[in-house]
Amino acid sequence: MIKFLDLQKVNLQYQEEIENKLVSVFRSGWYLQGSELKNFETNLASYIGSEYALGVANGLDALRLIFRAYIELGFMKAGDEVLVPANTYIASVLALSDNGLVPVFVEPDANTYNIDIAKIEEKISPKTKAILIVHLQGRIVFSEELKNIAKKHNLKIVEDNAQAIGAEWNGIKSGNLGDASGFSFYPGKNLGALGDAGAVTTNDKEVFEAIRAIANYGSNQKYVNIYKGLNSRLDEIQAAVLDVKLKYIGHENGTRREIAKRFISEINNPKVILPENPADENEHVWHVFVIRTEKRDELQAYLTEKGISTIIHYPIPPHKQEAYKEYNDLTFPITEKMHEEVLSLPISSVLEEEEIQAIIDAVNGF
Repeated sequence: MIKFLDLQKVNLQYQEEIENKLVSVFRSGWYLQGSELKNFETNLASYIGSEYALGVANGLDALRLIFRAYIELGFMKAGDEVLVPANTYIASVLALSDNGLVPVFVEPDANTYNIDIAKIEEKISPKTKAILIVHLQGRIVFSEELKNIAKKHNLKIVEDNAQAIGAEWNGIKSGNLGDASGFSFYPGKNLGALGDAGAVTTNDKEVFEAIRAIANYGSNQKYVNIYKGLNSRLDEIQAAVLDVKLKYIGHENGTRREIAKRFISEINNPKVILPENPADENEHVWHVFVIRTEKRDELQAYLTEKGISTIIHYPIPPHKQEAYKEYNDLTFPITEKMHEEVLSLPISSVLEEEEIQAIIDAVNGF
């Protein structure tokens, strides 16, 4: 069976370095808020090009903290609206509702799977305070038009960069395009930890300091609490592992790009819609390789029979989830059709040539 993602094999590429780091942390006796975290935050900020980076517990917390900071700093309040892609992962929406903010869903571009920038302005109301752009599947969504819309309406641009670390737009890395960005380092991400992990990047010192305090029980000084905060910290073990793997993210992304090119050039099945490869390949890091077909469930079963694991990203859009019953009556035709048709094929830096060819042959044989 070709695994969807062989995490053991991925991490064994860096076995010696990771194991040395784990032993070092274990022997140090310092497991939180230590030198490994500081090193990773410094190196992440340098890689992204941002002034500040803060390690946090997970990707959801990263986004929750950004919006909580904006509320604490008076830029927005409960009941305000944030535009968000209708086809995103649920965490993007949870980060808003957890802060009492109202998600306003925007349809995606059918070719890129990302929020359709041309449909953003019509969704803006006097209550709109931010646009949450999600670089879905590893592809950046950004443009001068988006920047101008945000400036015109005095909106924050927040990036959900859980899936696109290393992608670039006009030489600027994802995570440094908007006002603040949330990262997930869930093990299956292009840059994955050995457990839950996340980060925030920003160039705004005031926002950074607010987030840092909120993530530490609302405190910037021990036992002095200025916010009703929470506990969202990146531990030394995860920071150490991420710092090792950050050095190799270019290799990971580059290999994924080459495999994506193979899939796009060699999969030739009229029943299957392939993803679009951007003119600038740096805009995509192929966190997942998503195809579409009206016979999605049949294709998935067929590929399973052929020994190929696949995943559906995602079967149910946020507005149709039971958790968000208040939005269940809304209709987003493009989003809903996508969720009925999408299927993710295996893609990673450790796929062997024969596995790549087997995937191509199997999809073509359907």
